[in-house]
Amino acid sequence: MMLNKALEYTAVYLLLGGNLGNREENLEQAISLIGANMGKLEAISSVYETAAWGKNDQPSFLNQAVAVKTNLTAVQVLENALNIEQTLGRVRKEKWGARLIDIDLIFFGNEVIDIENLLQVPHPQMQFRKFVMAPLAEIAPQMIHPVLGKTVLDIYENITDELTVRKL
Repeated sequence: MMLNKALEYTAVYLLLGGNLGNREENLEQAISLIGANMGKLEAISSVYETAAWGKNDQPSFLNQAVAVKTNLTAVQVLENALNIEQTLGRVRKEKWGARLIDIDLIFFGNEVIDIENLLQVPHPQMQFRKFVMAPLAEIAPQMIHPVLGKTVLDIYENITDELTVRKL
């Protein structure tokens, strides 16, 4: 008799953001589609408003972090995120440009992934960006960054980014 192998689930952390259209509704629709397509929603942060980063001649962003338990691979999570962005009307015109929705894969469990020109996990710039760390620290303060060896809360409390991030 063969036993069915139990599915393995990974805790995935995503950062959602957008600064065009109905920003709140775009976040809500993205979260709904993430739950329907990626796995079980485990935690959702508050919404944070942030001035644009990198290219600041555009409207401010709303950001939100989401934790999902999934049995998908990291590449499948990325593909789903890109599909959700497209479904919600995202058009990629310029780096750091205005957008309806953006979904970034921040952590995939405690894995370190580097697939050239496709995916880097943990997100390589997360520790420098308050708009990523503030919502993430709310839902995963004790998560340990697998490269830096520090908790999310410790990284957030010691960040040098001076961009104003306001919890709504």
